[in-house]
This record gives sequence, C-alpha cells and structure tokens, in this order.
Amino acid sequence: MGAPLQARLRLSLCAGQGIVGDRHAGRRDWPGQNLTLVEAEEIENYCLSRSRPIDLALTRRNIVTRGVRLNSLVGRRFRIGDCLLYGVERCEPCLSLGQHLADETFDVPAVIHYWRGRGGLRADVLSDGAIRVGDKLEIVDTSGGLA
Repeated sequence: MGAPLQARLRLSLCAGQGIVGDRHAGRRDWPGQNLTLVEAEEIENYCLSRSRPIDLALTRRNIVTRGVRLNSLVGRRFRIGDCLLYGVERCEPCLSLGQHLADETFDVPAVIHYWRGRGGLRADVLSDGAIRVGDKLEIVDTSGGLA
C-alpha cells in the first residue's frame, strides 16, 4: 500500500509530473496519476457509517478538499494555490483501498462498492507551483474542456 502518509502544510507541484518527492511523480501508468483528491465530507460520512474515528488520511489521496463536489471537475481546469490542474477522471476505488479498509463486518467488495462514485478525482498538473493548507479551489473554465 506504500509508505506511511506524511501530512504537509505545503506541496510543491511540477507540471506533468505531480508532487515533488511523491512516489508517483513523473509516472504515466494511467491517466491522472499526477494528483489525487478526495472530499473530506465523504471520508467523514464513511467513518461515521462504520463507527470509526474520523481519519482524513483514510483513502490515501494526496489532497483532501472541503466544500467542493470533485466529480463535477472531470474534464475541467481548476486552480488550487499557484497550480493549474485538470480533472482527468473520477478516482474509483481499487483493490488496495478495499483491502486497507475491510474488516470483519465490511469485506473488500463492500468497501469498493461503498466508495464507487465517492473516491475522489484524478488530476493532471498543468503548471508548476505550490498548494498550501487552506488554499481555495477555483474553477478556471466552465466549458468542461481543455480548449
């Protein structure tokens, strides 16, 4: 599942690469591998539904947002901090997430089913820059495309 997560107050991003120092930086195994985002509200709802302590690192996404519907950003450019980003596709749950969250009362298929459509967003990094805790997400284009 990878190394332990490290909370950061600031991330440096490189266009076409992702987070500087991230294990996925520069990889192109699948679309939107540069950056993953998830909604804090979805994590909180999951934790409450499973009677678990709230843990915003639970899904292992790179950035946790609040107050924005990430699924609506597929096919759109948006900015967080200094960085221009492009929403490539929904970040659907994978086997690793299912295995990470499964327990004796909620098996892997149930976890995957729960997170389908709630797993966040895969995004490409279009410009170098920094993202800091508290930066607002701003939609740059409303047309739904890169043009």
